[in-house]
Amino acid sequence: MNRSPRHTGTASGSRFRTQGTGRQGPRPGTGRKTGQGARSAPRRQEFALPVTLTEPLPAVETFTELDMPARLLAALGTEGVTVPFPIQAATLPNALAGRHVLGRGRTGSGKTLAFGLPVLARLDGQRAQPRQPLALVLVPTRELAQQVTDALAPYARALRLRLATVVGGMSIGRQASALRDGAEVVVATPGRLKDLIERRACRLDRVAVTVLDEADQMADMGFMPQVTALLDQVPASGQRLLFSATLDRNIDLLVRRYLHDPVVHSVDPSAGAVTTMEHHLLHVRDADKDTAATEIAARDGRALMFLDTKHAVDRLTEHLLSVGVRASALHGGKSQSQRNRTLAQFKDGHVTILVATNVAARGIHVTGLDLVVNVDPPGDHKDYLHRGGRTARAGESGTVVTLVLPHQRRAVDRLMADAGIAPRTARIRPGEAELQRITGARTPSGVPVVLTAPVEGRSEGKGSVGRHRRSRAAGRGRSGQGAGRGGSGRAAARGRRPAPRNNP
Repeated sequence: MNRSPRHTGTASGSRFRTQGTGRQGPRPGTGRKTGQGARSAPRRQEFALPVTLTEPLPAVETFTELDMPARLLAALGTEGVTVPFPIQAATLPNALAGRHVLGRGRTGSGKTLAFGLPVLARLDGQRAQPRQPLALVLVPTRELAQQVTDALAPYARALRLRLATVVGGMSIGRQASALRDGAEVVVATPGRLKDLIERRACRLDRVAVTVLDEADQMADMGFMPQVTALLDQVPASGQRLLFSATLDRNIDLLVRRYLHDPVVHSVDPSAGAVTTMEHHLLHVRDADKDTAATEIAARDGRALMFLDTKHAVDRLTEHLLSVGVRASALHGGKSQSQRNRTLAQFKDGHVTILVATNVAARGIHVTGLDLVVNVDPPGDHKDYLHRGGRTARAGESGTVVTLVLPHQRRAVDRLMADAGIAPRTARIRPGEAELQRITGARTPSGVPVVLTAPVEGRSEGKGSVGRHRRSRAAGRGRSGQGAGRGGSGRAAARGRRPAPRNNP
């Protein structure tokens, strides 16, 4: 497997600069590089982050070089995780040494284990008191919280550590019960954790390690006041780990206020230029868009299709079912149990087409998903990168297709430039060979499909939010490294940011 070059830090005393693309910018005094194949320079959103004054530890080649418990190393072998990804190789030595870490790697690069392994290693042999967790992982969405929990479950189990998942949309009483029973690690969305603290079901004064996962999205969703209020309750002496696929000025406050002498690691510098991912812009006429999307959905194999609104998602899903495509809808209007069931059906192949809003842009990891279709183009380049990041994960290959109407061409071209993407462009019509070549499109059977929901198991512990006693990770091997990153809870309407929600 080809591996991207590692970038293990920056020179002592320098400043880390980022641009609007989330890629690492140049050090002062050097020439600036634009994104690979970008048609124009991205809009700059520069800011400087303080970088470690202490020399970072060098990257490792294998997990056995790391000072981790033997049971944790054995669990990695059992799960088929044998070689660290670049973000893991770069950050693990410093995180295990207790340093504050600021890590950026593209979606699907293995960030979950990059922060999860140090958290679990540090807690080995410790037991939490009721309502007093020892580690906290803050994430922006329910789907990402569940994904992180699933990814870490086998390793926590190997060390006899307990996980609790705290998210909105599920029974708060069951979550309070899980915390009362004692959980060493809490994976939480900010709103629900705030609610539980106000109910005196949780205290953060014994948290030794805090992780901020996808902090940029928490800022974008308006959660920054809740996040800072929670971090102010965590002991200042604790370790802080911040990981994200993109770094922009929204998280500058978090870094300056809560990370002390952080080691900065940025791997896979071209966040949008994944070598195993193809990007296609398919220009279609307004009258042909729905038919083209239907033919793509009728392909062999699974695909994830994104639209702007819940109504549009439901409408396309109903249409696909009526013409013989096994499709299901995922959006914020569904209950959490419905969302969990839909994802399970998609992962096990019961559903072949998942039609979704941005709620599925992060936090979904499906092994072998090779096509993502933007039926409606996203309004933000970060959303584009995260939508596309559901494919070409952990070294696999994948294709991202965006349907572009005539009036959208200029905006989509700007979006591609901001994302650092040089897409292939084609004009297509339904039934054409080029559409089939790129996407596997074909004519649907026309025989309506009625999906029967499988019986829900009881593998989720206390309402899918309690202590996980067994792993439900989507896959094993390298794809099981928890590389998946969460769903976007942003409002579907472009250009608008929602008000903060207490229960994402």
